[in-house]
Amino acid sequence: MPAMRLDYVYDPLCGWCYGAAPLVAAARKVLPVVLHGGGMMAGAQRQPVTPRLRDYVMPHDRRIAQLTGQPFGHAYTEGLLRDHGAVLDSAPPITAVLAAEQLAGRGADMLARVQVAHYQQGRRIAEAELLQTLAVELGLDGEAFATCFAALSGAPTQAHIEASRHLLAEVGGGGFPTLVLAQDGPDGPARRERVDVGAHLGQPEAFERWLRERVGP
Repeated sequence: MPAMRLDYVYDPLCGWCYGAAPLVAAARKVLPVVLHGGGMMAGAQRQPVTPRLRDYVMPHDRRIAQLTGQPFGHAYTEGLLRDHGAVLDSAPPITAVLAAEQLAGRGADMLARVQVAHYQQGRRIAEAELLQTLAVELGLDGEAFATCFAALSGAPTQAHIEASRHLLAEVGGGGFPTLVLAQDGPDGPARRERVDVGAHLGQPEAFERWLRERVGP
């Protein structure tokens, strides 16, 4: 049987996914993590930053910080969330994750870097130039990343988002983040076990131990 993996249905603009980032980092020590970007704010769902949006997300962000210990930077709460020229669009950072994965198997590293850029540094992660800068910070070749990013933008990213949403529906996920322990058989998935993310938030070391018990030697 093929090795087990952890399918992760995420969105780069999902605060709870940022809250779950330490769990994902812990999981990567145990087994492969496969990323599936859900496009929460892509296409018709993309939106500008407004006072109403800020009022909506701030209580959620405070709750996430309390439960997980993840920091929300001043540059985000008092900078980006007051930057009415900024647009929240999940598609470009999902494309960046796909490009980093295709180029160097660094998709998870790119997601983590994008989350820090957004939630701690208050940067505009929908902008291609910034995403290229983040890729270079990760050690990727900037020109190669830009070429790959352009090739994966648009229809390829949309197809990925649609496939991610199909997976989410298949496993009965309620939204982002959704984690699924998976193992393929000769004719498709032989095992799928949805993980109760909420039971593990803020406890990455315990989550790592739990995963090691589930995966086995």
